[in-house]
Amino acid sequence: MERVRCLLVLSVIISYFPKYFCEDPYIFNTWDVSYAIQSPLGAPQNIITINGQFPGPKINCTSNNNIVINVFNNLDEPLLFTWNGIQQRKNSWQEGTLGTNCPIAPGTNYTFKFQVKDQIGSFFYYPTTSLHRAAGGFGLIAVHSRDLIPVPFDRAEEEYAVFVGDWYARNHTMLRNKLEHGRSLGRPDGVLINGKYGKGDGSSDPNPMFSMKEGLTYRYRVCNIGMKYTINVRIQGHTMKVVEIEGSHTVQNEYDSLDVHLGQCFSVLVTANQEPKDYYIVASTRFARKGLVSVATIRYLGGSGPASAALPPAPEGVPWSINQFRSFRWNLTASAARPNPQGSYHYGKINITRTIKLVTSAGRKVRGQTRYSVNGVSHIDPETPLKLAEYYGVAERVFKYNIMRDEPPEKGGEIVVTPNVINATFRDFVELVFENHDKSIQSWHLSGYAFFAVGIEPGKWTPEKRKNYNLIDAVSRHTIQVYPNSWAAVMTTLDNAGMWSLRSINLERQYLGEQLYISVLSPARSLRDEYNLPPTQIICGIVKDLPPPPPYNS
Repeated sequence: MERVRCLLVLSVIISYFPKYFCEDPYIFNTWDVSYAIQSPLGAPQNIITINGQFPGPKINCTSNNNIVINVFNNLDEPLLFTWNGIQQRKNSWQEGTLGTNCPIAPGTNYTFKFQVKDQIGSFFYYPTTSLHRAAGGFGLIAVHSRDLIPVPFDRAEEEYAVFVGDWYARNHTMLRNKLEHGRSLGRPDGVLINGKYGKGDGSSDPNPMFSMKEGLTYRYRVCNIGMKYTINVRIQGHTMKVVEIEGSHTVQNEYDSLDVHLGQCFSVLVTANQEPKDYYIVASTRFARKGLVSVATIRYLGGSGPASAALPPAPEGVPWSINQFRSFRWNLTASAARPNPQGSYHYGKINITRTIKLVTSAGRKVRGQTRYSVNGVSHIDPETPLKLAEYYGVAERVFKYNIMRDEPPEKGGEIVVTPNVINATFRDFVELVFENHDKSIQSWHLSGYAFFAVGIEPGKWTPEKRKNYNLIDAVSRHTIQVYPNSWAAVMTTLDNAGMWSLRSINLERQYLGEQLYISVLSPARSLRDEYNLPPTQIICGIVKDLPPPPPYNS
């Protein structure tokens, strides 16, 4: 009898405190998103800060943690954040794009709640509304492995976030006005490292950005949060050992410099094994007519002497960059978020069920406005988010599926300006092929998934190119670069139900239509596959006053 009484008491305790027994740990954040006048390139401009910080605060978490962020929008415009690379398993409600979420109105707040489910690695967040990305509001998401999961390198003495990217010296409202009136953003005005510009003239720096102690090893999480250009990163006198790319442990090769394309993140280990003094970390644009350069100081603790004004040169040409891409390999024996080795997933043995070939167009005038398109369709965001319209059963009043075909139209066809949504079958194994016919490099991101970057080559893609794919140890990641007059191919299993963005990371091209959404619906309509609409979700557009649909079953 006493045993029964104890079991009853225990069951009552569990029912009252379920998260302590059934859920992974929670991390709570409150963000005050506001403007601040700063001068990163010498001219004052409105910078988006989070809790007064630019870049914003780091989200430091562990695999499977639940992240809760209460965002107070103190800007004068609607606001959303996306979590670049976080897969939001079964939960595109928290993706934070205009295709999935109603924006947070000025003077109000909204709480994002998501789980970094079965992920590790380096990611970042940024605002997706308007051209807010050109004003800041970005920050690091560092997802660590659980203690019981082995990591294929020793713990670093310290970790540093390194945000590199091109930057415009004008307010984002001025940049948006240019695009709305048919003009290009043009060439950026400079390059920033963690929101600051450094000349690199060899003078003593009273405020070094990073510090190292002789003989110790440090982890630098490097992300390109820019708007237009690839950034090459290098450190005077030091090599960088790549250990992780966008959530995957890699074969650990040493590099003198790294091409970091738009939206991409790398983890590198740097050992302080040089003369104790100052050194520059150098960030410069690639594939640009006129290069832009910035530096930040790394100081050896206890050392003396300024960094040399002689900066290491950047590599030249596309072939060098393609060869570097091919040198990145998945570490097949390392664990990621789970104990089993990464290489236990044999993606190269899965039959392709669908191929989607995507060809982008150079900017073309449509009714007086410049538009970019994918397979002849230029995306616009409707007032009602696509996911809400689909969930409420009124999709036909907001958009049409599959206006864009799986093959590009014949050259010279008209551009259709409309919401660009394609249907996909749940759990299909798809091949996405990107062809870039332009003279500038492109970078693409797929939300909701990681894909295997199996091939990049010059020229046009044909099915015969599959024989050149890396079907053994291609890196699983979420962003892929496409070089000028080249193609890139990726593969993934569409096993995450939701509405997912496939978008150009080039800010101008994305804003002017170079993006689409992939709708992946589970026929079971089950909580096993997708979460219901959260009760706190902001509702807008034509569904605002509609009764909610029946919830999914367990």
